[in-house]
Amino acid sequence: MTSKKLLALFTPATIVVAIDQWTKYVVRTSPELHRMDIIDGWLSFYYTQNDGMAMGIDIFSTPVISAISIIATIGILAYLLYTIDKAPIGYLILMGLVVGGALGNITDRLIMGYIEGYGGLLDGHVVDFIFFNLELFDRTVFPYIFNVADVAISVSIISLLIFQRKLIPHDVNEEEKTEETSLMESAVVSGDSTEDNSSEKE
Repeated sequence: MTSKKLLALFTPATIVVAIDQWTKYVVRTSPELHRMDIIDGWLSFYYTQNDGMAMGIDIFSTPVISAISIIATIGILAYLLYTIDKAPIGYLILMGLVVGGALGNITDRLIMGYIEGYGGLLDGHVVDFIFFNLELFDRTVFPYIFNVADVAISVSIISLLIFQRKLIPHDVNEEEKTEETSLMESAVVSGDSTEDNSSEKE
């Protein structure tokens, strides 16, 4: 396990967490940013908090979802450290984005309940504020509100799918490949984009 590979994994993770938490804090504490057009008809800030899972899925209670997110992230990180010796640098950088995105949203789940005064540990809701409000045929093209952590996870997973032959280690056996795919799917649980509900807009 080389220091170079550890840096490749944890540097992007740290950067993502820092940017994610800073942007959430700025938007959350700035009322003028709660409803703001950035690019008219394309991109806006629409501040909300999500107590469910990615894409607005609301099946379990918030503490259960928080626990699942934490367990999934620990599993991903453990697997990465276990296979780090044979993992390419590019792969570790992208997986660092996944870990950072997951940790960014988990941080919200751990602290937002206390900050907002509505709950305790694991009761926190994830702060979302980025909204692509482009409409075609009177329907929003992407009706979800998300955050920087979600962007990091999405960019990483899409890049890994596109460049998997170059980035994903080739000397793993089929069982490990299956496990890796499952861990990638688990990462989506840690993303927390919120489905937009136009009827609830002001």
